[in-house]
Amino acid sequence: MTNANTDRGYVAILGWSLNAIDAIDRFDRRYIIVAPAWAEEYATANDIPLIVWDFERLNDRSMEIAQKLKDKGVDVAIPLFEETVEWAGAINSVLLGKPRIMSQSLLFRDKSLMKRRAQLGGIRIGIFEEAQDRSDIIHFLKRVNQALLKLDGDPNDPIHLKALDKAGCEGHWVIREPDDVDKITDDQFPLLMESHLDGWEFAVEAWIKNGKIQFLNISEYVTLGYSVFVPATPELEKYRPQVTAEIEKLIEVFEIDFGFIHPEYFVTSDGKMYFGEVAYRPPGFQAFELIERAYGFNAYQASVLMFDPKTTQEELDNFFPREVVDAKGHAGCFGVYPRRRVISELNIPEETEQHDYFEFHELGEPMANKVPKRSAFGTHWGLLHFFGPDPHVMRDLLKAQEELDFYV
Repeated sequence: MTNANTDRGYVAILGWSLNAIDAIDRFDRRYIIVAPAWAEEYATANDIPLIVWDFERLNDRSMEIAQKLKDKGVDVAIPLFEETVEWAGAINSVLLGKPRIMSQSLLFRDKSLMKRRAQLGGIRIGIFEEAQDRSDIIHFLKRVNQALLKLDGDPNDPIHLKALDKAGCEGHWVIREPDDVDKITDDQFPLLMESHLDGWEFAVEAWIKNGKIQFLNISEYVTLGYSVFVPATPELEKYRPQVTAEIEKLIEVFEIDFGFIHPEYFVTSDGKMYFGEVAYRPPGFQAFELIERAYGFNAYQASVLMFDPKTTQEELDNFFPREVVDAKGHAGCFGVYPRRRVISELNIPEETEQHDYFEFHELGEPMANKVPKRSAFGTHWGLLHFFGPDPHVMRDLLKAQEELDFYV
């Protein structure tokens, strides 16, 4: 914080991420980290300004942390993780004197509320309902396929089950037959049920200030839950005008004045765009790091600019490059999950390690020989990072990793 500009805002970062802390520490804003007690020792040893806070505590304690930050002169709170979005909403409603921010944060956390708000605003979405038990899932599966005019003996169209308030692929199941519901345990309910959308799924990262898009990135999924790269191929980038219009609609419907959003969309074969969901925090799969590798600007610092009420438009104009044309190349990553049930060691295949686009990996030696069964989509064991000039080579390379064994 040696370069802190006292004419600019003082920000609180909710959550612990070394990449975020390093980026913001090199920026010109004063900051303080709000994180659980386990971060205190490291923060003290490395002179990181910290307030210890237990995010598991009930939200009625949010006034206490909001007052602490207000007393320190903090202007705004920035969430890093899904679990801190609601806390940021509660805190910012106090710091900024705007009570509606708290209600808005609930829309970003509750997928069912989120979809209802989108639907009310005229945004195209699939069919959805909430499930309280397994019988609700079976009923929804039957009704969706009945609506699709499926006959006896036809394969069912799948439905998707998602946790109401969790991030990304965590707690995401695909149900095709009534027997599939047996894998859902009682503690997973209530759940959101959605119809399957056939189409090209992709993500967007949009930095918003004063209700306007300041920078918009389209992230191309190669396989959901496994791989992503930025910028996207020209085949997906051709939808940028349509994507921009959809994001502007989202800003209007969700009344977003500032911040960073990470929505997901499906584009169908006839060019129609369906809204999946939107998050108000950095995405997973190190998307911020990929964007920095491709474009050169730091995405965490960009988010600070969006949240800081003292940011000027001149700063924004000087900070962001031009979308797509200013990218130095395409950055991608692949999430590794062992394909074998029993493993003994890490082994990076030669065709991966020797490829011109391969940069580095974050895989560790296995801690156990037996690979646990995946729950829902599961969590990857680490990422492979790639960078190169051709988006089609990148796409094919990421797809090819699915057939390789990294743990043998």
